[in-house]
Amino acid sequence: MRFQTPLVPARLIRRYKRFLADVTLEADGREVVAHCPNPGSMMGLAESGMRVWLEPNDDPKKKLKFGWRLVEMPDGHWVGIDTGVPNRVVKEALLAGKVSELSAYQAVRPEVRYSTGSRIDFLLSEPGLPDTYVEVKNVHLKRRARLAEFPDCVTERGAKHLGDLSKMIAEGHRAVMLYLVQRTDCDCMQLARDLDPGYGSVFDKARSAGVEILCYDTRISREGVTLGASLPVLEPM
Repeated sequence: MRFQTPLVPARLIRRYKRFLADVTLEADGREVVAHCPNPGSMMGLAESGMRVWLEPNDDPKKKLKFGWRLVEMPDGHWVGIDTGVPNRVVKEALLAGKVSELSAYQAVRPEVRYSTGSRIDFLLSEPGLPDTYVEVKNVHLKRRARLAEFPDCVTERGAKHLGDLSKMIAEGHRAVMLYLVQRTDCDCMQLARDLDPGYGSVFDKARSAGVEILCYDTRISREGVTLGASLPVLEPM
């Protein structure tokens, strides 16, 4: 997935109201408001002074002319904060057969209605195989070296999605929860059970019911984000 326009660097002043961020553009020192496409806590990624990368736009329908896409960490690693990116990355990877566990499927349909008031991120189908329901989650929390965690705050919506996937298993389908780590400095993932014990409980039930758990990292640059390698999901410590 390539960004539509070249990203520009800035320094974060503050993030507020969840979806807004004040930044100072490095090129000319202007202070502008950027859209922050992330409803989570963004723990460790929204500190004043951080170097961030924005995607400019000239769309007259958009009030804000910059969208926050990346954080450049002090050690040179990248973190993607846009929660809309994972679905785009995974869609490209599914269509190209790069998710090995799902490469047998040719038909990839996004945003299909299912369960109660929900849309599955991707419904995969192939003659002779069970329909597969795939939900994608963005992961960018890191509190310990090399370890990515999900979620970064309480997510009732995320717990509902796990329950919906469990229902698909009960109906005879295949169901997959795919965690996409938008960081370049992690090589494994674990649930942040201390931040959302309820999610951890539903996760355990879903996995016991047969929901498959996949995790992949990403390759991130100023040009775009693509699927990386499969990562292990660690058991609770």
